[in-house]
Amino acid sequence: MSQDGPPSNLHRVMTDAEPRARLHYLDHLRACLVILVVLHHLALVYGAASPFYYQEPPFDDPLAFMLLAGFVLLNQSWFMGALFLLAGYFTPGSIDRRGPGFFLKARLTRLGIPVLAAIFLLEPVSRLGFYLMPASLTGITEAPTWSTYPALLGLGPLWFVAMLLIFDFGYAGWRMLTRKRPPATTGKPSFPGYLSIGVFIVALALASYLIRMIVPLGEQVSLFVSFLDFPTIAYLPQYLGFFVLGAAAYRHNWFRDLPGSMGLAGFVAAIAATVLLFPLAISGQMFSVQFSESALFVGNGHWRSAVYALWDSTMAVGLCLGFIVLFRHVFDGQGRLGGFLSEHGYAVYIIHSPLIVYLAFSMRDIDLGTLPKFAMAAVAAIPACFAVAYILRRMPLASKVL
Repeated sequence: MSQDGPPSNLHRVMTDAEPRARLHYLDHLRACLVILVVLHHLALVYGAASPFYYQEPPFDDPLAFMLLAGFVLLNQSWFMGALFLLAGYFTPGSIDRRGPGFFLKARLTRLGIPVLAAIFLLEPVSRLGFYLMPASLTGITEAPTWSTYPALLGLGPLWFVAMLLIFDFGYAGWRMLTRKRPPATTGKPSFPGYLSIGVFIVALALASYLIRMIVPLGEQVSLFVSFLDFPTIAYLPQYLGFFVLGAAAYRHNWFRDLPGSMGLAGFVAAIAATVLLFPLAISGQMFSVQFSESALFVGNGHWRSAVYALWDSTMAVGLCLGFIVLFRHVFDGQGRLGGFLSEHGYAVYIIHSPLIVYLAFSMRDIDLGTLPKFAMAAVAAIPACFAVAYILRRMPLASKVL
Protein backbone atom coordinates (compact mmCIF):
# COMPACT_ATOMS: atom_id res chain seq x y z
CA MET A 1 0.00 0.00 0.00
CA SER A 2 1.28 3.41 -0.98
CA GLN A 3 2.57 5.65 1.79
CA ASP A 4 3.67 8.55 -0.43
CA GLY A 5 2.68 12.11 0.37
CA PRO A 6 1.93 13.91 3.62
CA PRO A 7 -0.98 12.80 5.82
CA SER A 8 -4.21 14.62 4.98
CA ASN A 9 -5.29 17.23 7.52
CA LEU A 10 -8.83 15.87 7.60
CA HIS A 11 -7.43 12.56 8.80
CA ARG A 12 -5.34 14.29 11.49
CA VAL A 13 -8.14 16.52 12.70
CA MET A 14 -10.93 13.99 12.81
CA THR A 15 -8.79 11.22 14.29
CA ASP A 16 -5.62 12.80 15.65
CA ALA A 17 -3.87 9.59 14.70
CA GLU A 18 -1.61 7.97 12.13
CA PRO A 19 -2.46 4.39 11.11
CA ARG A 20 0.04 1.60 10.59
CA ALA A 21 0.07 2.46 6.88
CA ARG A 22 -1.52 5.34 4.98
CA LEU A 23 -5.13 4.38 4.31
CA HIS A 24 -5.90 6.97 1.65
CA TYR A 25 -9.24 5.38 0.80
CA LEU A 26 -10.52 6.15 4.30
CA ASP A 27 -9.50 9.80 3.89
CA HIS A 28 -11.43 9.90 0.61
CA LEU A 29 -14.44 8.15 2.08
CA ARG A 30 -14.54 10.64 4.95
CA ALA A 31 -14.33 13.58 2.53
CA CYS A 32 -17.22 12.15 0.51
CA LEU A 33 -19.27 11.75 3.69
CA VAL A 34 -18.68 15.43 4.49
CA ILE A 35 -19.89 16.38 1.01
CA LEU A 36 -22.94 14.20 1.62
CA VAL A 37 -23.60 16.15 4.83
CA VAL A 38 -23.64 19.39 2.81
CA LEU A 39 -26.06 17.90 0.28
CA HIS A 40 -28.20 16.54 3.13
CA HIS A 41 -28.67 19.99 4.62
CA LEU A 42 -29.33 21.51 1.20
CA ALA A 43 -32.12 18.97 0.75
CA LEU A 44 -33.63 20.29 3.99
CA VAL A 45 -33.48 23.84 2.62
CA TYR A 46 -35.58 22.83 -0.37
CA GLY A 47 -38.32 21.11 1.55
CA ALA A 48 -37.34 17.61 2.68
CA ALA A 49 -39.61 17.15 5.70
CA SER A 50 -37.35 18.33 8.53
CA PRO A 51 -36.94 22.03 9.41
CA PHE A 52 -33.68 23.87 8.75
CA TYR A 53 -32.34 27.36 9.44
CA TYR A 54 -33.67 28.52 6.11
CA GLN A 55 -36.27 26.88 3.88
CA GLU A 56 -37.54 27.99 0.55
CA PRO A 57 -41.29 27.83 -0.05
CA PRO A 58 -43.53 26.94 -1.70
CA PHE A 59 -43.53 23.25 -0.85
CA ASP A 60 -46.00 22.21 -3.53
CA ASP A 61 -44.09 19.60 -5.53
CA PRO A 62 -45.02 16.10 -4.26
CA LEU A 63 -42.36 14.34 -6.35
CA ALA A 64 -39.60 16.68 -5.16
CA PHE A 65 -40.72 16.24 -1.57
CA MET A 66 -40.71 12.45 -1.85
CA LEU A 67 -37.30 12.31 -3.51
CA LEU A 68 -35.65 14.79 -1.13
CA ALA A 69 -37.26 13.23 1.94
CA GLY A 70 -36.12 9.78 0.81
CA PHE A 71 -32.63 11.14 0.22
CA VAL A 72 -32.53 12.63 3.74
CA LEU A 73 -33.80 9.46 5.42
CA LEU A 74 -31.36 7.29 3.49
CA ASN A 75 -28.46 9.55 4.50
CA GLN A 76 -29.57 9.68 8.11
CA SER A 77 -29.64 5.92 8.31
CA TRP A 78 -25.89 5.55 7.96
CA PHE A 79 -23.63 8.52 7.13
CA MET A 80 -23.06 9.90 10.64
CA GLY A 81 -22.57 6.37 11.96
CA ALA A 82 -19.94 5.90 9.24
CA LEU A 83 -18.10 9.02 10.45
CA PHE A 84 -18.09 7.67 14.01
CA LEU A 85 -16.87 4.30 12.70
CA LEU A 86 -13.90 5.92 10.97
CA ALA A 87 -13.14 8.14 13.97
CA GLY A 88 -13.19 5.12 16.27
CA TYR A 89 -10.83 3.24 13.97
CA PHE A 90 -7.97 5.68 14.51
CA THR A 91 -8.47 6.42 18.19
CA PRO A 92 -6.61 3.41 19.73
CA GLY A 93 -3.43 4.03 17.73
CA SER A 94 -3.29 7.66 18.79
CA ILE A 95 -3.55 6.75 22.47
CA ASP A 96 -1.00 3.95 22.01
CA ARG A 97 1.59 6.43 20.76
CA ARG A 98 0.82 9.52 22.80
CA GLY A 99 -0.87 8.31 25.97
CA PRO A 100 -4.36 9.29 27.18
CA GLY A 101 -3.34 12.66 28.63
CA PHE A 102 -1.70 14.04 25.50
CA PHE A 103 -4.44 12.53 23.36
CA LEU A 104 -7.17 14.38 25.30
CA LYS A 105 -5.23 17.65 25.23
CA ALA A 106 -4.96 17.42 21.45
CA ARG A 107 -8.62 16.51 21.09
CA LEU A 108 -9.72 19.45 23.22
CA THR A 109 -7.87 21.70 20.79
CA ARG A 110 -9.02 20.09 17.56
CA LEU A 111 -12.59 19.36 18.63
CA GLY A 112 -13.30 21.66 21.58
CA ILE A 113 -12.40 24.95 19.88
CA PRO A 114 -14.71 24.32 16.89
CA VAL A 115 -17.53 23.38 19.29
CA LEU A 116 -17.16 26.72 21.09
CA ALA A 117 -17.00 28.55 17.76
CA ALA A 118 -20.17 26.79 16.66
CA ILE A 119 -22.11 27.61 19.82
CA PHE A 120 -21.24 31.29 20.05
CA LEU A 121 -20.67 32.30 16.40
CA LEU A 122 -21.61 29.88 13.63
CA GLU A 123 -24.92 28.71 15.04
CA PRO A 124 -26.25 32.23 15.78
CA VAL A 125 -25.28 33.31 12.26
CA SER A 126 -27.03 30.26 10.79
CA ARG A 127 -30.17 30.72 12.90
CA LEU A 128 -30.60 34.23 11.56
CA GLY A 129 -31.85 32.37 8.51
CA PHE A 130 -35.19 31.97 10.30
CA TYR A 131 -35.60 35.74 10.07
CA LEU A 132 -35.03 35.66 6.32
CA MET A 133 -38.06 33.46 5.68
CA PRO A 134 -41.61 34.81 5.26
CA ALA A 135 -43.36 35.57 8.55
CA SER A 136 -46.31 33.50 7.32
CA LEU A 137 -44.05 30.45 7.45
CA THR A 138 -42.14 31.13 10.67
CA GLY A 139 -44.48 33.32 12.72
CA ILE A 140 -41.55 35.69 13.35
CA THR A 141 -42.64 39.30 12.91
CA GLU A 142 -39.81 41.22 14.61
CA ALA A 143 -36.23 41.74 13.51
CA PRO A 144 -33.48 40.14 15.62
CA THR A 145 -31.75 42.23 18.30
CA TRP A 146 -28.92 41.60 20.74
CA SER A 147 -31.51 40.37 23.23
CA THR A 148 -32.24 37.58 20.73
CA TYR A 149 -28.64 36.33 20.85
CA PRO A 150 -29.00 33.85 23.77
CA ALA A 151 -31.84 32.11 21.97
CA LEU A 152 -29.64 31.67 18.90
CA LEU A 153 -26.93 29.68 20.71
CA GLY A 154 -26.58 26.01 19.88
CA LEU A 155 -24.41 23.22 18.52
CA GLY A 156 -25.94 22.81 15.09
CA PRO A 157 -24.08 20.22 12.99
CA LEU A 158 -21.19 20.40 15.47
CA TRP A 159 -23.20 18.07 17.71
CA PHE A 160 -21.17 15.36 15.95
CA VAL A 161 -17.88 16.91 17.06
CA ALA A 162 -19.18 17.37 20.62
CA MET A 163 -20.37 13.76 20.79
CA LEU A 164 -17.08 12.52 19.36
CA LEU A 165 -15.27 14.46 22.09
CA ILE A 166 -17.44 12.70 24.70
CA PHE A 167 -16.65 9.31 23.16
CA ASP A 168 -12.93 10.16 23.11
CA PHE A 169 -13.01 11.03 26.80
CA GLY A 170 -14.84 7.80 27.53
CA TYR A 171 -12.36 5.68 25.62
CA ALA A 172 -9.35 7.46 27.13
CA GLY A 173 -10.86 7.01 30.60
CA TRP A 174 -11.29 3.30 29.95
CA ARG A 175 -7.66 3.04 28.84
CA MET A 176 -6.48 4.85 31.98
CA LEU A 177 -8.57 2.54 34.16
CA THR A 178 -7.21 -0.59 32.52
CA ARG A 179 -3.67 0.84 32.77
CA LYS A 180 -2.38 -1.21 29.90
CA ARG A 181 -1.89 -0.88 26.19
CA PRO A 182 -3.70 -3.56 24.23
CA PRO A 183 -1.21 -5.22 21.90
CA ALA A 184 -1.67 -4.99 18.15
CA THR A 185 -2.92 -8.18 16.57
CA THR A 186 -0.29 -10.28 14.83
CA GLY A 187 -0.74 -12.95 12.23
CA LYS A 188 -3.78 -13.45 10.03
CA PRO A 189 -6.72 -11.41 11.29
CA SER A 190 -10.01 -13.10 12.06
CA PHE A 191 -12.77 -11.08 10.41
CA PRO A 192 -16.30 -11.53 11.83
CA GLY A 193 -18.44 -13.92 9.81
CA TYR A 194 -21.87 -13.29 8.37
CA LEU A 195 -23.57 -14.73 11.44
CA SER A 196 -21.74 -12.33 13.77
CA ILE A 197 -22.58 -9.39 11.52
CA GLY A 198 -26.23 -10.45 11.40
CA VAL A 199 -26.37 -10.69 15.20
CA PHE A 200 -24.83 -7.21 15.45
CA ILE A 201 -27.47 -5.79 13.09
CA VAL A 202 -30.33 -7.32 15.07
CA ALA A 203 -28.85 -6.15 18.40
CA LEU A 204 -28.38 -2.64 17.00
CA ALA A 205 -31.95 -2.60 15.68
CA LEU A 206 -33.31 -3.72 19.06
CA ALA A 207 -31.33 -1.09 20.96
CA SER A 208 -32.46 1.59 18.47
CA TYR A 209 -36.09 0.51 18.76
CA LEU A 210 -35.94 0.66 22.56
CA ILE A 211 -34.31 4.11 22.77
CA ARG A 212 -36.84 5.47 20.27
CA MET A 213 -39.59 4.57 22.71
CA ILE A 214 -38.17 7.40 24.83
CA VAL A 215 -36.61 9.68 22.20
CA PRO A 216 -38.34 9.31 18.81
CA LEU A 217 -36.61 10.21 15.58
CA GLY A 218 -36.45 13.95 15.07
CA GLU A 219 -36.73 14.82 18.75
CA GLN A 220 -33.94 17.05 20.02
CA VAL A 221 -32.32 16.47 23.41
CA SER A 222 -30.28 19.08 25.30
CA LEU A 223 -27.59 18.12 27.80
CA PHE A 224 -27.08 20.29 30.90
CA VAL A 225 -27.92 23.58 29.12
CA SER A 226 -30.32 24.37 26.29
CA PHE A 227 -27.63 25.21 23.73
CA LEU A 228 -25.96 21.78 24.01
CA ASP A 229 -28.59 20.37 21.69
CA PHE A 230 -28.26 16.94 20.08
CA PRO A 231 -30.79 16.42 17.28
CA THR A 232 -30.37 12.68 16.65
CA ILE A 233 -30.06 10.98 20.04
CA ALA A 234 -32.42 8.35 18.61
CA TYR A 235 -29.34 7.09 16.72
CA LEU A 236 -27.12 6.93 19.81
CA PRO A 237 -26.86 3.10 19.77
CA GLN A 238 -25.55 3.30 16.20
CA TYR A 239 -23.10 6.12 16.92
CA LEU A 240 -21.64 4.54 20.04
CA GLY A 241 -21.73 1.02 18.61
CA PHE A 242 -19.93 2.07 15.44
CA PHE A 243 -17.30 4.05 17.36
CA VAL A 244 -16.54 0.97 19.50
CA LEU A 245 -16.64 -1.24 16.40
CA GLY A 246 -14.15 1.08 14.70
CA ALA A 247 -11.76 0.78 17.64
CA ALA A 248 -12.03 -3.02 17.46
CA ALA A 249 -11.48 -2.89 13.70
CA TYR A 250 -8.17 -1.08 14.25
CA ARG A 251 -6.93 -3.79 16.60
CA HIS A 252 -7.70 -6.53 14.10
CA ASN A 253 -6.91 -4.75 10.81
CA TRP A 254 -10.47 -5.40 9.66
CA PHE A 255 -10.71 -2.50 7.20
CA ARG A 256 -7.60 -3.55 5.29
CA ASP A 257 -8.58 -7.22 5.24
CA LEU A 258 -12.33 -6.90 4.72
CA PRO A 259 -13.21 -9.48 2.02
CA GLY A 260 -14.45 -8.00 -1.23
CA SER A 261 -17.34 -10.48 -1.26
CA MET A 262 -18.51 -9.09 2.09
CA GLY A 263 -18.56 -5.58 0.69
CA LEU A 264 -20.76 -6.77 -2.17
CA ALA A 265 -22.99 -8.59 0.30
CA GLY A 266 -23.29 -5.36 2.27
CA PHE A 267 -24.60 -3.48 -0.77
CA VAL A 268 -27.02 -6.31 -1.58
CA ALA A 269 -28.33 -6.36 2.00
CA ALA A 270 -28.83 -2.59 1.98
CA ILE A 271 -30.74 -2.71 -1.30
CA ALA A 272 -32.87 -5.65 -0.18
CA ALA A 273 -33.70 -3.93 3.12
CA THR A 274 -34.69 -0.75 1.27
CA VAL A 275 -36.98 -2.64 -1.11
CA LEU A 276 -38.61 -4.81 1.55
CA LEU A 277 -38.44 -2.94 4.86
CA PHE A 278 -38.36 0.79 4.08
CA PRO A 279 -41.83 0.95 2.43
CA LEU A 280 -43.31 -1.22 5.17
CA ALA A 281 -41.95 1.10 7.86
CA ILE A 282 -42.94 4.35 6.11
CA SER A 283 -46.44 3.46 4.91
CA GLY A 284 -47.30 0.19 6.63
CA GLN A 285 -47.54 -1.51 3.24
CA MET A 286 -45.15 -3.48 1.10
CA PHE A 287 -43.80 -1.72 -2.01
CA SER A 288 -45.65 1.53 -1.30
CA VAL A 289 -43.89 4.65 -0.04
CA GLN A 290 -46.43 7.23 1.10
CA PHE A 291 -45.36 9.72 3.75
CA SER A 292 -48.05 10.82 6.18
CA GLU A 293 -48.25 13.29 9.04
CA SER A 294 -48.62 10.48 11.59
CA ALA A 295 -45.08 9.15 10.85
CA LEU A 296 -45.53 6.08 13.03
CA PHE A 297 -42.06 4.82 12.11
CA VAL A 298 -40.30 7.45 14.26
CA GLY A 299 -40.70 5.56 17.53
CA ASN A 300 -43.01 5.35 20.55
CA GLY A 301 -43.00 1.56 20.47
CA HIS A 302 -44.98 1.18 17.24
CA TRP A 303 -44.30 -1.94 15.17
CA ARG A 304 -43.37 0.24 12.20
CA SER A 305 -40.63 1.77 14.35
CA ALA A 306 -39.21 -1.72 14.87
CA VAL A 307 -39.22 -2.32 11.10
CA TYR A 308 -37.57 1.06 10.51
CA ALA A 309 -34.90 0.31 13.12
CA LEU A 310 -34.14 -2.98 11.39
CA TRP A 311 -33.97 -1.15 8.04
CA ASP A 312 -31.61 1.60 9.14
CA SER A 313 -29.40 -0.81 11.08
CA THR A 314 -29.07 -3.03 8.00
CA MET A 315 -28.42 0.04 5.85
CA ALA A 316 -25.74 1.35 8.18
CA VAL A 317 -23.82 -1.90 8.40
CA GLY A 318 -24.33 -2.86 4.76
CA LEU A 319 -23.31 0.51 3.28
CA CYS A 320 -20.27 0.81 5.55
CA LEU A 321 -19.08 -2.63 4.46
CA GLY A 322 -19.79 -1.88 0.82
CA PHE A 323 -18.22 1.57 0.64
CA ILE A 324 -15.10 0.61 2.58
CA VAL A 325 -14.43 -2.16 0.07
CA LEU A 326 -15.37 0.04 -2.90
CA PHE A 327 -13.12 2.92 -1.85
CA ARG A 328 -10.28 0.53 -1.02
CA HIS A 329 -10.38 -0.87 -4.57
CA VAL A 330 -11.06 2.34 -6.48
CA PHE A 331 -9.73 5.27 -4.46
CA ASP A 332 -6.65 3.94 -2.65
CA GLY A 333 -4.24 6.59 -3.84
CA GLN A 334 -3.32 10.19 -3.05
CA GLY A 335 -4.16 12.30 -6.08
CA ARG A 336 -4.22 16.10 -5.96
CA LEU A 337 -8.02 16.39 -5.91
CA GLY A 338 -8.47 13.65 -3.31
CA GLY A 339 -5.74 15.17 -1.16
CA PHE A 340 -7.33 18.62 -1.37
CA LEU A 341 -10.79 17.34 -0.44
CA SER A 342 -9.42 15.31 2.46
CA GLU A 343 -7.28 18.18 3.71
CA HIS A 344 -10.16 20.65 3.82
CA GLY A 345 -13.10 18.35 4.63
CA TYR A 346 -13.12 18.98 8.37
CA ALA A 347 -13.20 22.75 7.89
CA VAL A 348 -16.06 22.31 5.40
CA TYR A 349 -18.02 20.34 7.97
CA ILE A 350 -17.58 23.12 10.52
CA ILE A 351 -18.51 26.10 8.34
CA HIS A 352 -21.00 24.73 5.82
CA SER A 353 -24.30 25.58 7.56
CA PRO A 354 -24.16 29.39 7.43
CA LEU A 355 -22.74 29.23 3.91
CA ILE A 356 -25.61 27.21 2.47
CA VAL A 357 -28.18 29.32 4.37
CA TYR A 358 -27.04 32.54 2.75
CA LEU A 359 -26.29 30.93 -0.60
CA ALA A 360 -29.86 29.60 -0.74
CA PHE A 361 -31.20 33.01 0.32
CA SER A 362 -29.20 34.71 -2.43
CA MET A 363 -30.77 32.31 -4.97
CA ARG A 364 -34.34 32.84 -3.75
CA ASP A 365 -35.46 34.84 -6.80
CA ILE A 366 -34.22 32.32 -9.36
CA ASP A 367 -37.33 30.83 -10.92
CA LEU A 368 -36.70 27.09 -11.14
CA GLY A 369 -38.44 23.96 -10.02
CA THR A 370 -37.48 22.51 -6.65
CA LEU A 371 -35.24 19.71 -7.91
CA PRO A 372 -33.36 21.82 -10.53
CA LYS A 373 -32.83 24.51 -7.92
CA PHE A 374 -31.53 21.96 -5.44
CA ALA A 375 -29.10 20.72 -8.10
CA MET A 376 -28.01 24.28 -8.91
CA ALA A 377 -27.47 25.07 -5.23
CA ALA A 378 -25.44 21.88 -4.80
CA VAL A 379 -23.18 22.76 -7.75
CA ALA A 380 -22.57 26.19 -6.20
CA ALA A 381 -22.40 25.21 -2.52
CA ILE A 382 -19.80 22.46 -2.58
CA PRO A 383 -17.05 24.47 -4.34
CA ALA A 384 -17.94 27.52 -2.23
CA CYS A 385 -17.56 25.55 1.02
CA PHE A 386 -14.17 24.18 0.00
CA ALA A 387 -13.02 27.61 -1.20
CA VAL A 388 -13.89 29.23 2.14
CA ALA A 389 -12.26 26.31 3.98
CA TYR A 390 -9.10 26.85 1.92
CA ILE A 391 -9.01 30.54 2.86
CA LEU A 392 -9.66 29.87 6.54
CA ARG A 393 -6.91 27.28 6.75
CA ARG A 394 -4.39 29.79 5.45
CA MET A 395 -5.00 32.05 8.45
CA PRO A 396 -2.44 32.02 11.31
CA LEU A 397 -2.87 29.09 13.72
CA ALA A 398 -6.06 27.96 11.92
CA SER A 399 -4.41 24.84 10.50
CA LYS A 400 -3.74 23.60 14.04
CA VAL A 401 -7.51 23.37 14.54
CA LEU A 402 -8.95 23.06 11.04
